[in-house]
Amino acid sequence: MTDAALDPVAAAPVQSPFRRVVSDFCENRLAVFGLVLVLLSAFVALFAPWISPQNPFDIGALDLLDAKSPPGTVSGDGRMTYWLGTDGQARDMMSAIFYGMRISLMVGSVSVVAALAIGIVVGLVAAYAGGKLDAFLMRVVDIMLSFPAILVALILLSILGKGIDKVLVALILVQWAYFARAARSAALVERNKEYVEAATCLALPAWRIVFRHMLPNCMPSLIVIATITLARAIALEATLSFLGVGVPVTQPSLGMLISNGFEFLLSGSYWISFFPGVALAIAIIGINLAGDHLRDVLNPRNLR
Repeated sequence: MTDAALDPVAAAPVQSPFRRVVSDFCENRLAVFGLVLVLLSAFVALFAPWISPQNPFDIGALDLLDAKSPPGTVSGDGRMTYWLGTDGQARDMMSAIFYGMRISLMVGSVSVVAALAIGIVVGLVAAYAGGKLDAFLMRVVDIMLSFPAILVALILLSILGKGIDKVLVALILVQWAYFARAARSAALVERNKEYVEAATCLALPAWRIVFRHMLPNCMPSLIVIATITLARAIALEATLSFLGVGVPVTQPSLGMLISNGFEFLLSGSYWISFFPGVALAIAIIGINLAGDHLRDVLNPRNLR
């Protein structure tokens, strides 16, 4: 009998890091439930033009006689059923939510990816360079973090005006500092490890040491922060749109849809704001549930 057969530990197959993360993640039912909500939201956002019963932005297809119809109402021509009702412009709420989810997830995802890229560059450069450059960059980060994100976004949008591109700029500017601080903290830990010293002794270029060797080891914690920040970005964009300074009326996000129905709440037309609010909550809760457990899975202290 071989030694491998006698030793069950040696005989057990070595599990790759990716499979370990997937296995640990799937053990938590709340995390899996959150991932299902995220995938459902992403599916609705990606395929909105194909699965929506109506194009809510096609004015010629709207019938004002169907305005503020309650859920389950059949259209005046009898061709479709408004399962979630209609708003004040006679738009099918289900279709409007599908398209609104598309805008919300797109704005949140693009802003987080761009802010992550900027924050990684600033944080890694500050940690590796040290000295006056590190002090200067971190003072800039401290200044950005000292102001509430909603206040900075409101000021920027009051200057830039409405538009998806303006909202993206505002969200990027209020988020990059979080990633810069996190990237610097992770890079400072990696900076003192042996592989960085070995790379320095080999006279490798600084950019290669930073982005080819240090960055991959800093990414797990940054991915977790990006996941949590995505939910915050979607909520912030919805807040800005609800206040009327976010996306334009012609490209409404979930926040704009909630705002459109706010004036009808007291008149009994609750569904105009209620269902977009439920869709927004589903997306944010799903991201938070998945991201919270992902943080535990990627924590090196929890490796089994």
